[in-house]
Amino acid sequence: MINRVSAAKEGVFQIQIPAAAYISNFTMIIGGRVFPSEVREKEKKLKGKKKETKKPGNGAKADNIESEMETFRIAASIPGKNKATFLLAYEELLQRRLGKYEHVTSVRPQQLVSKLSVEVNIVEHSEITYLETPQLRNGRTSSSTNTANPNSKPEAPLSTVVNRTKTTCKVTFSPNIMQQARIARNGMLGDFVVRYDVERELGIGDIQTKEALFTILKDLRPEDHFNIVSFSNRIKVWQQGKLVPVTPDNIRDAKKFIYLLSPSGGTNINGGIQTGAALLSDYKANHRRTQGSVSLIIFLTDGRPTVGETQSSNILSNTKEAVQEQSCLFSIGIGNDVDYRLLERMALENCGMMRRIYEDADARTMLKGFYDEIGTPLLSDIHIDYTEDTVEYVTQKLFTNYFNGSEIVIAGKLSDQSTDSLHVQMKASNSDKSIMLEMDVPLQDKAKEVEKNIKSLVNTTTEKDYIERLWGYLSVKELLQSRLRSESSRERETLSDQAKNLSLTYNFVTPVTSMVIEQPDIQMDKPRDDDADDADPLDEEHREKPQSLHRNTKQPADGDPHFVVDFPLSKMAVCFNINGEPGDVLRLVTDHKNSGVTVNGKLIGAPAPVNSHKKQRTYFSTITIMVSKPQRSYIEITPRKVILDSKDRMVLPCDKTSAVERDGLAVSIVGKSNITVTVQGSVSFVILVHHYKNPAPYQRDHLGFYISSSKGLSSDSHGLLGQFLYQEVSITEMPVNVTIHESLLNGTKSNQEPQSPSTALKLKDRLVPAVKKQRKIHSGRHQVDCWFVKNNAAKLIDGVYQDYVVSHLFDTATGSDMYNEL
Repeated sequence: MINRVSAAKEGVFQIQIPAAAYISNFTMIIGGRVFPSEVREKEKKLKGKKKETKKPGNGAKADNIESEMETFRIAASIPGKNKATFLLAYEELLQRRLGKYEHVTSVRPQQLVSKLSVEVNIVEHSEITYLETPQLRNGRTSSSTNTANPNSKPEAPLSTVVNRTKTTCKVTFSPNIMQQARIARNGMLGDFVVRYDVERELGIGDIQTKEALFTILKDLRPEDHFNIVSFSNRIKVWQQGKLVPVTPDNIRDAKKFIYLLSPSGGTNINGGIQTGAALLSDYKANHRRTQGSVSLIIFLTDGRPTVGETQSSNILSNTKEAVQEQSCLFSIGIGNDVDYRLLERMALENCGMMRRIYEDADARTMLKGFYDEIGTPLLSDIHIDYTEDTVEYVTQKLFTNYFNGSEIVIAGKLSDQSTDSLHVQMKASNSDKSIMLEMDVPLQDKAKEVEKNIKSLVNTTTEKDYIERLWGYLSVKELLQSRLRSESSRERETLSDQAKNLSLTYNFVTPVTSMVIEQPDIQMDKPRDDDADDADPLDEEHREKPQSLHRNTKQPADGDPHFVVDFPLSKMAVCFNINGEPGDVLRLVTDHKNSGVTVNGKLIGAPAPVNSHKKQRTYFSTITIMVSKPQRSYIEITPRKVILDSKDRMVLPCDKTSAVERDGLAVSIVGKSNITVTVQGSVSFVILVHHYKNPAPYQRDHLGFYISSSKGLSSDSHGLLGQFLYQEVSITEMPVNVTIHESLLNGTKSNQEPQSPSTALKLKDRLVPAVKKQRKIHSGRHQVDCWFVKNNAAKLIDGVYQDYVVSHLFDTATGSDMYNEL
């Protein structure tokens, strides 16, 4: 947004997002300053100019209630003659329904804009077999396929471009102003929808499809039996005491019964459920189940309980007792005067699901789509198992039903990352028979292929990042659903805490967390430009309060990233920079075969300050410490949290002081300052936490890494820092001919007079050109004299810095000892 006038103006950023999604990041860049958001505990009250954003659900209270779309809205002051940029990230697991995935992007800039672009990238394991981009939809308008010819694909919106390979696809929608005006002159274009599906492997899918052929017809099938119960002031049953078959006459009479129904002012939810459940129970007691049948109660209401039993807790217990796990209850709420929390609990506790339909929505289309989803059950009582000790931290493995066109998604962590395949076993029932399917799922090749596709298409994180976040997303959803079903206040509190910790770990805005944004002061100073080659990136607004560190601290990696190597035997220090790429993971210390310790650090990027010779800055955003002795433990550290994954998993915030010690591993946190990790009492690392209150564009919250005690690390240690622990270095002069050669390499004219010998470091059998400099360490509070080596520490380190770039944060390069990937 651009404010073209002199006075400050309020800018409003508003966008619709899927209700099932979790916001994971929001950032404002206003007047050249970055204002990031923080995900905090929901209960916490913050002082000062903090604003808590909410994701309302069209006026209804949303407590894990999933509507179709919800609105994110925030207002901010934009200084005169200035601009603001808003960045919102949210994450959602797409649900396969009726044989397709559907991704929806809200395109409602609320005015015609000169530059508008939506880009949807799809990366899949399997071949993409179906893709469509129907016309934009909004409100009552449906973008469903052509009903006259269901096999024809709808026409794509103006300016849509599709580029695809077998397993990837990029869809771009970028209408110019004229094209936007043809769609909607007010800028409310609508939802840009992409639907697709992938090739399904035969075996499991083939068996399901053959069983489904006996049952699939239309909305109601000839072999179905049904009845209708009305529950207003009194209960009305269309066909007393029985379920009737699907015949033309019965369908006609049922439509007549519904047509003649008139609302009488009340809603007897409890009585309606009791009557419907009794009808099903009596029918099942007197009739043998037919192949492929499942008992369903589809419960439709537009009101809250006002007649008969009105207490939600009693309605829930009565419903559970009446259904007795013999049927599945699917609830649909219409309008805004509905207790959606009650409807969702009724469905969740009775193997069903809930949908909500707003008053301005196309109820007929949504109802038909919902029934299409659940109208063709294929399997029930599904159990997914794996070979013993091959997986851990697995999400839900037991499922009540599997419907045609849907899918089951499970996430977990491999106990052995190096394994080539995973043995999966599925047991399920299909009416009168049991089904067991087994297969070995290949892992390594598919993982590498998908990671390659992701990087080539969207140039972002690896597949492991996506899968781990998917695991977190599913786990939070399951914890919140369990909390909703729980009848114990203590259990609900425990589930809330677990969901909150996971939400904070993955930075999700959920019903148990909130997003806090520091609003800008419109009287802002311009960002400082102090990015000299040896400038410390920390400013006077640094939020931490550094504590005293061990006096024998050595080998720090801090800043952009700046490395200082202490050679205690030589009583001197050497420093260098590594100009890596954002996303690179650097091996800092590796001694896995001896002490069992490995340390890696991941880089993030930031734009370089004005007039800087650098193209960008880089900082350490994450430090991981892997320990294999006496047992495997993993520590992941970011500026916000510390994750300790040992016998169990703990998440500790960096802004609170705490300490944990177990099995020879100690983690101590000084709130908003530093983390000390000690292994077996003989290896200690200190990680400084760098936060900025008002960061300049070239500043990022980051970490500094220091080896404070290396007694327990062996002489075989390596890595960018570890290789120097037991080395000696000396000062010498660079020979003249080498000096001239170095000058030529640096672009000096060939006719220049020979220079006097320059200073060099002698390390092993190498001569390394160096100059004397000063470096700031420990949050800029200490300064050391050091010999600076240019060109990414060329000749100082063994090999080149690219040799220290590893595949992922938990890579120990030991094959079977590598981290158990999610």
